Amino acid sequence: KASPAQARAKRLLFGRPSGPLVATSSSMARIHVGAAHGPPDPPMSKAAMKYLLVRPKVPAPLDPNFCPLVLAKKQYLKLVAGSPFAVEWALPRADGCARGKLPVLADKHADVEASIHLAGVLIQEMIWQRSASELLLCGPPKICEAVQKAYSAEGKYAFEVKTMPKVCGTPSRPFPVRVVSSAAGLPEAKDTKQVCGKDASGCRLAFDLGKSDIKTVAVKDNEVLESMETEWDVTNPDPQYHWDMILGAMKKTALKLPRVDAIGGSATGTVSGNSEATWCDIFPNVPPDVYQEKVVNIFHRLAKEFGDVPLKVINDGEVTALAGKMMVQQGNLCGISMGSSEGGGYCDVDGNLLGWINELCYIQLDLNPEAPYDPWTPHSGISHMYLGQRAATRLAELGGVDLPDDLKPSAPGMNTMKHEGHAKCLKLIQAAMKDPAKEPQVKLIYETIGVYLGYALAQYSEHYVIENALVLGRVSTGSGGQVMLNKAKEVLMAEFPHLGHITFHQPDEHFKRVGQCIAAAALPDL
Repeated sequence: KASPAQARAKRLLFGRPSGPLVATSSSMARIHVGAAHGPPDPPMSKAAMKYLLVRPKVPAPLDPNFCPLVLAKKQYLKLVAGSPFAVEWALPRADGCARGKLPVLADKHADVEASIHLAGVLIQEMIWQRSASELLLCGPPKICEAVQKAYSAEGKYAFEVKTMPKVCGTPSRPFPVRVVSSAAGLPEAKDTKQVCGKDASGCRLAFDLGKSDIKTVAVKDNEVLESMETEWDVTNPDPQYHWDMILGAMKKTALKLPRVDAIGGSATGTVSGNSEATWCDIFPNVPPDVYQEKVVNIFHRLAKEFGDVPLKVINDGEVTALAGKMMVQQGNLCGISMGSSEGGGYCDVDGNLLGWINELCYIQLDLNPEAPYDPWTPHSGISHMYLGQRAATRLAELGGVDLPDDLKPSAPGMNTMKHEGHAKCLKLIQAAMKDPAKEPQVKLIYETIGVYLGYALAQYSEHYVIENALVLGRVSTGSGGQVMLNKAKEVLMAEFPHLGHITFHQPDEHFKRVGQCIAAAALPDL
């Protein structure tokens, strides 16, 4: 519970410049739906509120207290400008290392908690962009000690500490956090780009493992012969169920091919450079020890069922980016798929991957102390709830959509990892958009998500060179999709005119039908 000082700070800071903290509907009540992953985030300190809470110039119509991280960082840097102190960090991984630096207040400053809070958030952001096997820190002792504590097994970021070893394919190793005496003791920044195949010649089988269905495709000489979608329950804890569902779908689709020369695939979560399912959140309930035995090598075992043919599997967001490059014939492209969750990917000007994991759906976008929680993490304000299906469904009631009780945001069935209820709710939103009487209010749902998208792209642009943004997925379909993109463009022009060059794209009919399939099929070289 917030202290009186925190409540006063909240009223004061959210009052600049647009009035006090706005009371939201009971349908937006916060439920700690990620409790299985750890306790909720600790209350935001008065100092962090003072430095980090700022209202956007382009408000989110149905989320008036939305506080974009990108603006919080911008305001913070202005307030601490000229400080001689900085905290630096390094995040080594198997094939590279990320580096970061943040100007901070002195250890004895009354508001040093603001520096500690933002440093933790920015390190978390970089971890989910690139992965990490450990965290190295240097800087003022009090700040480093506080961040080190936050990234411990009992700290705020215990979820990241426990998850990163799995992401890196080393689940039995700890995630060490060390403080070094100077920046000279930090490893240098390094990336290892990945070059993927771009030609789907021969006879190829492709698959995409999503949180709602399995898509399988037969491709011969860059032409799709067959595609099929098979619904599945990703929450099933039995790996044999998943094996049977995936293999069955692949075998059925392969009947359309005279032979299988190669297999290309994509999946949500992290996939190693060797096509191992190191940490794929489409198997969230498989016990850890069973996951290591039965799931990590699942893609290689599938390839053996077809003669041990060449195989390449990558994250689904990366396939989106590669397919987008094929469609627009330009690189420096960020692909954002607004489906069951946010799928993110990026390719550079040459169409190569950066070697990052790009798990953008686990990155914090909103610093509002009352931001919603999600069922995949213990944190609040994470992109899962802003740039995917759940962004629309949690706003549906506020947007004037008539919902049965079991599809309202507070309903128990809407606060689990299962997606069926959200898919039904989204269809009601899309139907309401076609009702002239309801359209003006329902439109605010898409405008709100457009605001989220605009500020998210500005945040991503601090790490990626983005000239093209491909936005797809069921949330972006229909007339609401264009409303959303228009609002995102408005955000960029109003707050970040230097990013006004970013061109938005939506998938054309060829892309919708076969674009991602061909991109996935082309991944392995023959």
